[in-house]
Amino acid sequence: MLWKNTYNEFIKILAKPRSYIGLAALTLLILIILFAMKADGRMYIVLQMLIVHIPLLVALVTGDLLSGEAAMGTLRMLLTKPISRSQVVYSKLIAAAAYTFILVLWMGFLALVVGRWVFGDGDLIVLNSDGLVILNYTDILWRYGLAFMVAYLALMTIATLSIAFSAFADNSIGPIVSTMAVIILFTIIGSLDVSVFDHVKPWLFTTHMASWRSFFSDPVPWSAIWESVWILLAHNILFVAVAVFKFKRKDITS
Repeated sequence: MLWKNTYNEFIKILAKPRSYIGLAALTLLILIILFAMKADGRMYIVLQMLIVHIPLLVALVTGDLLSGEAAMGTLRMLLTKPISRSQVVYSKLIAAAAYTFILVLWMGFLALVVGRWVFGDGDLIVLNSDGLVILNYTDILWRYGLAFMVAYLALMTIATLSIAFSAFADNSIGPIVSTMAVIILFTIIGSLDVSVFDHVKPWLFTTHMASWRSFFSDPVPWSAIWESVWILLAHNILFVAVAVFKFKRKDITS
């Protein structure tokens, strides 16, 4: 029943126009950047949209998954099915994970395939805080592959956060706005050079959302990447637990 409900939830996502708005916006943004920055090694900039643009596109869809049912009045009908409330959350989570994966996969296709068509093959030139790094073209695929995997995990953190907010709300706007507000707040805290926040910054998920950049350093700081992965995973588990806890106790009689 879980997988059947997951299939239905994924169909619901595909039926919403906002799901295609995200893909269309992502395509337009990347194509504009690729053709505007037509120079060797500039594909790296495509991933840098992750912090600002892509979380909004994810939250736009996932923030509606639970609260949308309440807003449309279909929540009670959904819970008449032979499926537990926790399984309802899991099915929506899996559907959200599939949509987010498609989003990241499409971004990877545009960055690598279309990017190579625009720029051609060659070494990758990366400008980071340590200066200019030139990466051999034979290393580009595995670096991009692992970078997109970590980027996917970061975006899943946004998806689970918005689903957790969605479990508390009865409308679609609240979870989306709340998710973006948390991202903005945590990002500001992470950028402030204030000693009182020094012990907090390492535990904020926004601090680790850009950990994919480390794959374009030479050498790759594997220990720092693994630390970011574990912290992102911990946040995912926490947000899912909150969503399940709240949804199992959600009043659907009013």
